Amino acid sequence: MARFRRKSCCALIALALVVFIITVILKSLSPEDNNFGSQFALRLISPPREMEKDTKVAVSAKPAQMIQGEKPDSLENKMQDLPEPNYNVHAFYYVWYGNPQFDGKYVHWDHQLLPHWDPKVASGYPTGQHQPPDDIGANFYPALGPYSSRDPSVLEEHMRQLRTAAVGVLAVSWYPRSMNDDNGEEIDNLLPLILDAADKYQLKVVFHIEPYKGRDDANMRENIKYIVERYGNHPAFYRYKTSTGKFLPLYYVYDSYLQTPDVWAELLKPNGISTIRDTPYDGIFIALLVEEKHKKDIQTAGFDGLYTYFATNGFTYGSSHHNWRSIKTFCDYNDLVFIPSIGPGYIDTSIRPWNSQNTRNRINGKYYENAFNAAVEARPQIISITSFNEWHEGTQIEKAIPKTWGKTVYLDYLPHKPTVYLELTQKWAKKFSEEQKKWLA
Repeated sequence: MARFRRKSCCALIALALVVFIITVILKSLSPEDNNFGSQFALRLISPPREMEKDTKVAVSAKPAQMIQGEKPDSLENKMQDLPEPNYNVHAFYYVWYGNPQFDGKYVHWDHQLLPHWDPKVASGYPTGQHQPPDDIGANFYPALGPYSSRDPSVLEEHMRQLRTAAVGVLAVSWYPRSMNDDNGEEIDNLLPLILDAADKYQLKVVFHIEPYKGRDDANMRENIKYIVERYGNHPAFYRYKTSTGKFLPLYYVYDSYLQTPDVWAELLKPNGISTIRDTPYDGIFIALLVEEKHKKDIQTAGFDGLYTYFATNGFTYGSSHHNWRSIKTFCDYNDLVFIPSIGPGYIDTSIRPWNSQNTRNRINGKYYENAFNAAVEARPQIISITSFNEWHEGTQIEKAIPKTWGKTVYLDYLPHKPTVYLELTQKWAKKFSEEQKKWLA
């Protein structure tokens, strides 16, 4: 009997020892310390009801946490971090660029070197064509490289930069269907992409009508009708509020002086043969002011306002800052919209090597700020920027980067960041808005 008791006692001690060892092993395989152990344990031991509830909460909480983590990167949250767009600040925008990936070839980046009109002068300068991607028709080099205007990621980045700069409206350089400039391709088919991209960032689009071949009052009317019927209902299509409370499309008409005032009057005067006035296609037509005499021509032609375009202070009567106050007085007296054009500088020697006399140094942003200040002091309704991305003439505010290729050293924005001109634009767009509120108070 005693022997039996000793055996039972040993058995109990052995059993207790086994249970102890198993417990230690299971603890060592806890989910907190070992992933394999957690999976192994979950397969062996079913969790109680309370644990099931906690596990379901944890599993469902993980995706929610991921969504919360991604929320700051969402477009809506990005918008909250961006300044409000100022719809009285317009930037001239060019969509004529192409590259092999999206267009099968380089477009505009391979711009030709344009000869001087005087053969004697032309003989002293190089000729030929640029060879991208390292050799492009610009004195600065874009941060995005020689991009395509058809690239959705480029459009997205451009709209983000414009919105970062507080620009509200982009004035798209436009040629009618099946037409283009001498160095580019048709661009009208790009407009739906541009309008959609602009709307995503709460930006608006106006048309900067180029001097296409054969432009006159009759085909201008047909082109305006086409623009309104095809694009007029898009939420990004810009409309200007007139003094009478109407909301009408606004059009910049580049090199408007190439047509005589009587031709424009047929389109823009109420009694003209091709008149657009008091029709569904009426609009605000802004003529280019170059010479002083053009002021009277613009008024006689029936235009609604004028702009100065060129970023070269002193290059023309219209682009000279010291004339802007008197031009504004003329516009006020004749009920015209005045839109001075300001720019960060000018240099086009990459495509016009003989034109160095018209170069305007950026002076690390001072030239741009002086132009903005002169424009604000003139108290205009709108200020236009030449340009967001006219790289050939070095007027861009788009991000640029330092680059050296062979003996070519591209200009850059150093010592400032690539975003410096976007930041300056935002600063002055805010100041312009504040000043306008004072004028209207």
